[in-house]
Parts: sequence; C-alpha cells; structure tokens
Amino acid sequence: MTTQENMQNSKFHKLFLDELKDIYWAENALVKALPKMAEASTSGQLKDCFTSHLEETRGHVTRLEKVFELLGVDAEAQKCEAMEGLIEEANEIMGNTESDTMVRDAALIISAQKVEHYEIASYGSLCALAREMKHQEADTLLHQTLDEEKAADQKLNELALSSVNEEAASE
Repeated sequence: MTTQENMQNSKFHKLFLDELKDIYWAENALVKALPKMAEASTSGQLKDCFTSHLEETRGHVTRLEKVFELLGVDAEAQKCEAMEGLIEEANEIMGNTESDTMVRDAALIISAQKVEHYEIASYGSLCALAREMKHQEADTLLHQTLDEEKAADQKLNELALSSVNEEAASE
C-alpha cells in the first residue's frame, strides 16, 4: 500500500470523515433553522443578517459535498448533537422572549454567535486535519467556509454592539 492508501484507511482519516459528516448535518440543520430565526427577528438588519447567512450556509452545504466528492465518498450526514442543542436553545429563546422586542434580538444574536463559534471550531479543526493528510483542495474549500463563518460572527458582533444591545437595555 502507498502512504496515501494507508492514510485513507487510517483512524485519523476516519476521524476526518466523521467530523465532515457532523458538520454536514449541522449545516443542513441550519438551512432549516435560519429562516425561523430571521422571522423571529425584530430588527431589519438582523433579519437581513440571517437571510444572507442562509444563502452562505446553502453554499457551505454545497462546498462540503464537493469535499466529500474530492475524497471519493458519498456525502453523508451524521447527527450533530452539539448543533441540535444549539438550535434547540435558539428555539427556546424564541419561545421565551417577547416578540417584536430588541431583547429577543439580543438573545437571537447570542444564540447565533454560539452557533458560529461551534462552526469556527469545527472548520478550523477540519482544515488542520485536511492539511495533515495533504488534502489541499479540501483544505482550501473548508478554509473558505471558515472565513465566511468568522465574518458572520463579526457581523453579528458589530450589530449587537452598534445598536441592538443598547436598544434592548432600554426596553
């Protein structure tokens, strides 16, 4: 067997595939969750933020499918317990906060940033694994998504600090 074949049959490669399946499930779950979060938002800016990130998230799903293809395996989702919990928490926030309030928006931003931080950790780790296994194309694709997740987190942070938190505090 070649070194490449040994790597593809290794426990390390299996870890990489398992993590890909996990984030693939997570991204698909977010495609369903983000429209609900946008609908629950009071601020037009937050609605727009969730709507634009929904389009990016659909792109993340497509990009992950390309990574699976590059690896020669079928795209397969594996339930992500962490993302399921984060989405459930967001649903609880929407149910436990008063609609049309900036307090709800502040809570939604917190929930969304928790999601982004999970994704940033996941994609950062996937990039490191891809680099170690010399999957350059996969690393490039995963890094594009990592950069978009970081940008989404930054947008949410700026929105919270520029207006939402101040308005929520005065309600």
